[in-house]
Amino acid sequence: MIPVITGTLDEKAVGALRHWVRSAGIGADVTDVVPLAGGSQNVVVRLKIDGRSLVLRRPPPHPRPNSNRTMQREIAVLRTLAGSAVPHPAIVASCDDLDVLGVVFYLMEEVDGFNPGNEVAPAYVRDPAMRHRVGLNYAADVARLGQAAWEGSELAAWKRPGSFLERQVPQWRSAVAAYRQQDGYAHDSLPGVDELCDWLEANAPTDSEPGIVHGDIHLNNTMLRRNVPEVAAFVDWEMCTVGDPLLDLGWMLVCWPIAPNPLGSAGYLAELGGLARRGELLEAYQAAGGRRTEQLDWYLALACLKLGVVIEGTWARYLAGAASREAGQRLHDGAVLLMSLGTAVAAGDNPFD
Repeated sequence: MIPVITGTLDEKAVGALRHWVRSAGIGADVTDVVPLAGGSQNVVVRLKIDGRSLVLRRPPPHPRPNSNRTMQREIAVLRTLAGSAVPHPAIVASCDDLDVLGVVFYLMEEVDGFNPGNEVAPAYVRDPAMRHRVGLNYAADVARLGQAAWEGSELAAWKRPGSFLERQVPQWRSAVAAYRQQDGYAHDSLPGVDELCDWLEANAPTDSEPGIVHGDIHLNNTMLRRNVPEVAAFVDWEMCTVGDPLLDLGWMLVCWPIAPNPLGSAGYLAELGGLARRGELLEAYQAAGGRRTEQLDWYLALACLKLGVVIEGTWARYLAGAASREAGQRLHDGAVLLMSLGTAVAAGDNPFD
């Protein structure tokens, strides 16, 4: 019988994993299983295989229809980035045999660092220069991701044919339309979303050379080194694709935790002050070989639209009884703010300058 996992690995799951580890020639024993994350998102646990610390990542306890495919995408991304200059967790092994844990999962090396969404290392508390410099290095690494080789890789199979940019607005219009069909969801829940979509479609740039796009690039999806102002790894690759890397640039700038900071991300680090300004991030991105554009406002507005529609999904799930009111309301407020910010960008009044 396939074991059930609720935020970590129970005894049956550990037994099944141990059998797989031995069969795959990875090791002999699995011990010290500790949950690192869980809930409605992906389950992440730290464990030891023959004393070696690794991290296992798998879909949530109640997988969504596309959860296994999402794991397969992440596996393809990490294998593609192996040996590149992009900071990422090194993948050790993966399993798509659903008879093991009931879902696709993979093992990766444990990253030595901290997530600024959860904590701040003492060196950053003491030294404002560390806080300033880490943002510049972070922006440079975002640029390196957009330059990373992908053709002929496992990730190349995930590239969809046709125009990446032309797909964007219809995709998020469809998501909003689905929310509006749900009982209890107000048609005007996201004020300005239709007008923002219209502006984006009317002003879309032409597609450029495709590159790897993280898709959700912000500090909460980043591990920082504890004693030097560098990125240890970008994590949470579930929205990664091959497309226009300038979307990551827009997303990075929108999510950077200084005002207006629509996500309220990296709260404590932001409260300490001293972070680089967005203009400095843009300079560091371009100095590291990042792409240039005369239509940065378009990518900022698209990031506002996409991020806002994505997080509005938690409000829709709350209305359907599948999420807490606290989480739903907090993210709904963020989504409304993002629509307002995107509308301001479209009107030529850029709040991210």
